Amino acid sequence: MQRERIVPINIEDEMRDSYIDYSMSVIVSRALPDVRDGLKPVHRRVLFGMSELGLQAGRAYKKSARVVGEVLGKYHPHGDTAVYDTIVRMVQDFSLRYPLVDGQGNFGSIDGDAPAAMRYTEVRLMKIASEMLKDLEKNTVDFTPNFDDSLEEPTVMPSAFPNLLVNGSSGIAVGMATNIPPHNLSEVIDGLVAYIDNPDITIEQLMKHVKAPDFPTAGLIYGYDGVKEAYLTGRGKLTIRAKVNIEVNPKNDRETIVVTELPYQVNKARLQERIAELVNEKKIEGISDVRDESDRDGMRLMIHLKKDAVTKVVLNNLFKYTQMQETFGVIMLALVDGQPRILNLKEMMKYYIEHRHEVVIRRTKFDLAEAEKRAHILEGLKICLDNLDEVIQTIRKAADGDTARERLMSKFKLSEIQAKAVLDMRLQRLTGLERQKIEDEYKEVIKTIEQLNAILGSEKLQYKIIKDEFKQIKKDYGDERRTEIVYETTELSLESMIKEEDVVITITHEGFIKRIRVNDYRRQGRGGKGVAGAATKDEDFVEHMFIASTHHYILFFTTFGKCYWLKVHEIPEAGRAARGRSLNNLMELESGEKIRAYINVKEFSESLYVVMATKNGMIKKTALSEYSNPRKTGIIAVNIEKGDELIEAKLTDGSHQIVLAKNSGYAVRFMESDVRPMGRSATGVKGAEVEKGEEVVSMVTTRRNDITLLTITDSGYGKRSDLEEYRMTKRGAAGVITLKANEKVGNLVAMIEVADTDDLILITKNGIVNRQHVSDIRVMGRNTSGVRLIRLQEGDAVSAVARVPKEEDDEGSEDTKATNGKA
Repeated sequence: MQRERIVPINIEDEMRDSYIDYSMSVIVSRALPDVRDGLKPVHRRVLFGMSELGLQAGRAYKKSARVVGEVLGKYHPHGDTAVYDTIVRMVQDFSLRYPLVDGQGNFGSIDGDAPAAMRYTEVRLMKIASEMLKDLEKNTVDFTPNFDDSLEEPTVMPSAFPNLLVNGSSGIAVGMATNIPPHNLSEVIDGLVAYIDNPDITIEQLMKHVKAPDFPTAGLIYGYDGVKEAYLTGRGKLTIRAKVNIEVNPKNDRETIVVTELPYQVNKARLQERIAELVNEKKIEGISDVRDESDRDGMRLMIHLKKDAVTKVVLNNLFKYTQMQETFGVIMLALVDGQPRILNLKEMMKYYIEHRHEVVIRRTKFDLAEAEKRAHILEGLKICLDNLDEVIQTIRKAADGDTARERLMSKFKLSEIQAKAVLDMRLQRLTGLERQKIEDEYKEVIKTIEQLNAILGSEKLQYKIIKDEFKQIKKDYGDERRTEIVYETTELSLESMIKEEDVVITITHEGFIKRIRVNDYRRQGRGGKGVAGAATKDEDFVEHMFIASTHHYILFFTTFGKCYWLKVHEIPEAGRAARGRSLNNLMELESGEKIRAYINVKEFSESLYVVMATKNGMIKKTALSEYSNPRKTGIIAVNIEKGDELIEAKLTDGSHQIVLAKNSGYAVRFMESDVRPMGRSATGVKGAEVEKGEEVVSMVTTRRNDITLLTITDSGYGKRSDLEEYRMTKRGAAGVITLKANEKVGNLVAMIEVADTDDLILITKNGIVNRQHVSDIRVMGRNTSGVRLIRLQEGDAVSAVARVPKEEDDEGSEDTKATNGKA
């Protein structure tokens, strides 16, 4: 009985060695492409197997299952699914920039539909794939035994075009991965020709020809820094966006975002589902419906918008939250002499051109050897034809073929090959015409040999042939670039896509907000009835109205002493009579929390302050920069004591005068320097003495003395008074009279700074809007009741006031450029 021989080994060594063997097998034989032909072994075997089956372009299709069986049985001893999946991808025009296999049947779609089973589909090679295999029979590449040593397969394809750059490649090996984007064939050919003309060419110069990747699904490449980095270092990140058009429905004026091109490898059906999920989760507002209307004429993913939606805001959110914007991480890793290497653009071209140079030399040597063999045979035929009678006599006297061959070799000094060719020659070749053909062919072959020797002796000629073949490939298969390049060095900001213009912002008592173009309001004379300005429910009315730029930010201050941050262009635009959008959809307000003040700012400067006042007369100053990073749920702006609430917030530079107006018709004026800066969570200090039944309703901040203050009552009365009529006091005083309040005039609801060139907008609880010139309102003393500014219906009252400057950018009053009126 034979004894088993057991050899003990260290398990750590065995695991390490085995894993290294496995890793190298995956790297070299499965996951990474060869820099010369851009193919992994499975792709190479599929193309070779199809070629061996005679499935050239233009010939009949064969079942995919037949091809899979051929490849599995002869070259690729792995799963049939892996081979068929490879074939499917080589067919898909949305996966490869230049498909290598021509398919008949269902090979899947950009929606992620699965291909039909291999028994149903049929395939053959594309014409461009024949260029990969061209001259394979001329010993242009090395062959190696297949897995069972029964056949041979090529180690690399001759590849007459740069497949690695043109079609790209992706794969995950062990400890490394490759992700090479596809490119435009014409551009790559131009780059290769430029490289051959100048081997010292820089990558930057090559990039004038090879501008950027060119994806089969088109789309847009946003920003060029990632492209440049990838070409220079072999690694980089590309931002790819979907291409969209904005269409307007003439029936209802609603806009639709039409997606016509997607980023590479994005599944259209999953994208549609993702958009629907985000809409349901309210992460993207303004979309009413998403429909796929794609057909054979092209892609049309229709994203229908609501009437009050801001198209550019919706589009920006789609780019931010969905695959309509994707990052393509470039890793230009390929096998060079069997070793994985990260390559830049120039190195990729260098190794490919070296490969083509070797192919041309080996092909020329093969053609030369064949030509020399033919010349040798023709020389023998010529000798025999020149001595025809003797040759015939020699053959007739010979006992058998071997004797005839030996006698011909001996008598006419022929080689064995020549003697065999003479014996195999047909009798019709002995005619005069055929003899002349042999003479002509011999001269042509000698000429060919001279040309081939000249090629082998001249590197310049060799590269000229390579260039000419490249140019022919470009002529036969080149096309226009599909992916558009947007040469941006930084991320495109949303503000840069939005027109900067002044708008009126209105907020109702129930918390509905909208923006309206200033020009939608027409001027009226003092005492006019006004026009409908906002559709409100019976119990709702407009509380706030102010002017802002679409490029500004708005800080909202609430009754809870919190601050919220919102961009003006994110506020839905609506018609003058529309109700607007609930603030709860734009900001996460707490139950019972209401907006009480706002600040409109362009940037968060370190030198500016937020001054806040409460109805109980408290005042506080905090640096604006402390509000630059608010959360969606808001941040603390001021600590509000029980029974108090915030009524106003203004932007200042630390040197303003402050006027606090009370509903009783009294106002107190003091310097901002009397209030020291405090943190966001502080309560503040007393700004005005408030008696029982009194409350502060307005705050004005200014750096000038020559301004006029407009005071308005809830009954629609108002007047203008010079600031200088209000004597300066210390903060905490009871103040001086600013308007003689009584039952007819009503209580003071607002005090704002105005100029003669301004317009005044009044809005009532019933939604009536009145616009008039400030210059039509008389300047009167403090101790007067004013004049009627608007005629009110019974039960109606003024609820909001805003000043509309002639030019929002006028230098006049600097503080009013940053903050606007409040009721």
